[in-house]
Amino acid sequence: SLRRQVRVRGTVSAVSAEEADAYWATRARPAQLGAWASQQSQPLPDRLAFEKAIAAYGLKFGLGKAPRPPHWSGFRITPSHIEFWRDRPFRLHERLVFEAAPGGWTTSRLYP
Repeated sequence: SLRRQVRVRGTVSAVSAEEADAYWATRARPAQLGAWASQQSQPLPDRLAFEKAIAAYGLKFGLGKAPRPPHWSGFRITPSHIEFWRDRPFRLHERLVFEAAPGGWTTSRLYP
């Protein structure tokens, strides 16, 4: 553990299909096959079931890169508040906050 955290708040929007396609194209083939095989956040009976699904998609798509699955996309966050937290001894943690303001960002520290 790095004993650090970052918390971001802001507005979220879906990326366009073109942006999702462009990012998908940068992913390595094993990551693409894993995205096809994964039933994201659903119970997994065992690791072998996932590995079999990855192998099946590898056969289905042949040697090249796999197309982007219809269920796979992305989101963009436009931050308005970013907090960096760092663990310190005796719970005397450091908290640094950046908040969007007209013309730029403000910075402040928070008590732990």
